Amino acid sequence: MKKILYLFVLSAMIVSCGSSDDISNNNDNNTNQNANPSGIPETKLLECPHIKGGSSIIISHATPSYGVTYTLEWDCDKKAQRWSAYEMYNSNSVTNWNRNSWYNTTWGGDPFQEDVDIPSKYRTTLSMYRGSGYDRGHMCPSADRLNSKDANEQTFYLSNMQPQNHNLNAGIWEVMENQIRTWNKSSFRDTLYIVKGGTIDNPDQIKGYTSSGLLIPGYFFMAILCKNSEGYKAIAFWVDHQTINHSNDPLSKYVISIDQLEQKTGIDFFCNLPDNIENKVEAATYPSSWQIQ
Repeated sequence: MKKILYLFVLSAMIVSCGSSDDISNNNDNNTNQNANPSGIPETKLLECPHIKGGSSIIISHATPSYGVTYTLEWDCDKKAQRWSAYEMYNSNSVTNWNRNSWYNTTWGGDPFQEDVDIPSKYRTTLSMYRGSGYDRGHMCPSADRLNSKDANEQTFYLSNMQPQNHNLNAGIWEVMENQIRTWNKSSFRDTLYIVKGGTIDNPDQIKGYTSSGLLIPGYFFMAILCKNSEGYKAIAFWVDHQTINHSNDPLSKYVISIDQLEQKTGIDFFCNLPDNIENKVEAATYPSSWQIQ
């Protein structure tokens, strides 16, 4: 089951998100001045940033058994995604699909494919990546959606991809993804809310374009919000589009606060949190509370 949600010419005043990723307790103050509009349910999920609108399309892929696989914002003019957002918790982190099984299919490999929910004139295609010199870098990783064949296949839509140098994709980016998986356990979280993407909005944060027209982000980011019995905490990773493998770097080198990530990207993360909680979890980051050295 796939669901598409169009959001053209959305007028949205972005209000600065706020402040501390140390765990913050819930309370009764539910004021929220910068939440997404209420008419689109998936954009009200905690992982979804504030929608830019304009030429953007909001798409949410889902399965009947496990709900939303991920939601993304697609810029039709640039033929590029701004972000993919998804959740990780006990019931959607089960393993019912082995990715090696894709090699037993008629095409004999991973099911990379166009996202037909994007109108053809706005979507990226397999041919655009062929010979480009860039990996088709997952934002919502295949390894994080093993609960079903359908959910895993949805992660291979090109709408969930950004062109990445292989040394980044298989280097520090993969280290960051593996770090997130270490947090995906009930002793650490009730739910992880994750946003990943590459920079496509600001000209000085775009690396260039391939000959086929793929926009190449100059930087990549991850924003992570953790909810557990103690409350909320948040952390972000920011990395330049590296051509050298930096997988041995300490992760702390790439840690920033959500506030800092918002300043760099212009994206308002975790805007659906009540303002008092949002302001407390976004201002600072304490790597030790995330078991990062």
